[in-house]
Amino acid sequence: MAVITKITTQKNNTERFNIYIDQGAGEEYGFSVDQDVLLAWSLKKGMQIDVEELEQILSEDKVKKAYNLALSYLTFRMRSEKEVEDYLRRKEYEEVEISKVVAKLKEYSFLNDEAFARAFVNTKKSTAVKGPKLIEQELYNKGIKGRLAEEALNGYTYAEQLEHVNKWMEKQAKKTLKESERAYHQRVTRQLLAKGFSYEVIEEALRLSSSFVGDVQQWEAIVYQGEKAKRKFAHISGYEHRYKMKQWLYSKGFPIQLIEQYLDEETGKFS
Repeated sequence: MAVITKITTQKNNTERFNIYIDQGAGEEYGFSVDQDVLLAWSLKKGMQIDVEELEQILSEDKVKKAYNLALSYLTFRMRSEKEVEDYLRRKEYEEVEISKVVAKLKEYSFLNDEAFARAFVNTKKSTAVKGPKLIEQELYNKGIKGRLAEEALNGYTYAEQLEHVNKWMEKQAKKTLKESERAYHQRVTRQLLAKGFSYEVIEEALRLSSSFVGDVQQWEAIVYQGEKAKRKFAHISGYEHRYKMKQWLYSKGFPIQLIEQYLDEETGKFS
């Protein structure tokens, strides 16, 4: 049995208190507690505490420390339950302590996975070129899945996806001067799939996009690629040179008719 002999406020944290006790050998430092724990247990000078009570007090104080740490973690931005749980695990708290902290945070609405999911989707669709599939994976990594993820992603409409893809394609338009229409379509499709957009949205955007590859652009593109091919095959001539040029340009996505037109014009320059 220990008797509380003195209670003092910590210098660097006025919400924590140092408890001094006497276990029969004179006064000594015993432990420290948060003010909420102090009030909950009505700790005061002269109070007797047995071993079981002390263990319970220290356990509650540890949970309070974890709770305060979690609150601080939540001040920077909204977090999912999983993010808070993982954070407290990294701080080496036990599962039972983490469970109590999360329950209390949810009780006071500091944690709400449904609200988090909605806010997360809104932020991602507003600040980055990301499709629903990529955002869904990011939500999953944060512990948001199933119905919660589905309902949040419903807020990312088809029209919004199409708008984002179209804007992104407009920025890619200048690159079409150096590649065939087919290569352009393959490139943007590959990139947009990696960003999490569906084939349906990509195909619709390609159909509607103002950054389509026109005849003039296609000619400029084949001239650009043709110059590269001429340097590549400068060491050969005649029929073999024409065949290699045709093969190489076809691999770049240009149609045979355009390739033949280009090669005929190039041949005419030197005839």
